[in-house]
Amino acid sequence: MKRTRTAAIALAAAAAALAPALGQAAATAADGSYLQDPSGGEKAMKSQWTKDEMHKVEGQFRFYPGVQYKTVTRPGPSGAPDYERRVADPKTLAWQPSFDFGWAVSDSTLVKKAVTTKDGKHPIVVHAVLRRASDRAKAVEVHQELADRPATGRAKVPGGKRVACDTGEYTVEWSVTRSGYGTLTGTLRWDSSCEQYRTAFSTENGKV
Repeated sequence: MKRTRTAAIALAAAAAALAPALGQAAATAADGSYLQDPSGGEKAMKSQWTKDEMHKVEGQFRFYPGVQYKTVTRPGPSGAPDYERRVADPKTLAWQPSFDFGWAVSDSTLVKKAVTTKDGKHPIVVHAVLRRASDRAKAVEVHQELADRPATGRAKVPGGKRVACDTGEYTVEWSVTRSGYGTLTGTLRWDSSCEQYRTAFSTENGKV
């Protein structure tokens, strides 16, 4: 009997699989590996002031590729064939992306770009599109309008679609908008290769 689960493979293999050869660094969180824009640490944010320099919106984006696979039952070694074990089946590898948005909204009370506060509730709009780099075809898109959100917060949005392994390079276009204040945007590049995961399976479970 087969079962599906989200992979939690060795961190080194995960980082190697996700680190693109195009400059973005891969980071590892407790619930999986991700790419972040802007890079530079967990607190790094892009920012933009309104024209009157009295309000500021900040944004951060994380892309979680979310590798998945099924497991199969294999017999034990020759000395103990009844000792069955469940191992990963590399033929079932696939990606299940999700998109994580962070924001912070600040208001100056007296002086431009100074004495700011982060109070109240705010309308936040988050959007992301995953596209194949080769032909710009849309693979996954998410869009949410979040009402009455605190001045600082995060929202993780599942992509709801699977992406096949080894289908080339992709771009992730994202945006965070605070209505009336401004929109922050960015782009990440991601390689859909699963080769490092296959190597990890072979190393941990024997050749499969």
